[in-house]
Amino acid sequence: MTFSSDLRKKRTWEDWLGLALGIAIALGPWILDEAANGRIIANAALAGLAVMLLAELDLVSSRRWVELLQLAIGAWVVIAAVAFGYSGAGALKGWHAAAGLTVMALAAFELWQGREG
Repeated sequence: MTFSSDLRKKRTWEDWLGLALGIAIALGPWILDEAANGRIIANAALAGLAVMLLAELDLVSSRRWVELLQLAIGAWVVIAAVAFGYSGAGALKGWHAAAGLTVMALAAFELWQGREG
């Protein structure tokens, strides 16, 4: 067995990390004490819940569309700071950028693992 073929195996830690990232996204406004704006709270809660639900679904039954949705939601979390106007809130912006990019990287890695060949 080569290193490359070992990387291609689906692991449950990836889905558990996705669950943890969803929690981090959802609770970010409260952890960083920046929970003043209702739109930011709603966006963080919904995006975090979506990441958690998709990670749980991927844990139970791995599907390509789940990883594609995770990739899209991760991208949304990154651009939401600009879309909802909280780009001036440095800590939350950084928190969501890091979490969203990690969700995207994890989804891309899982897509790579599931590709043919």
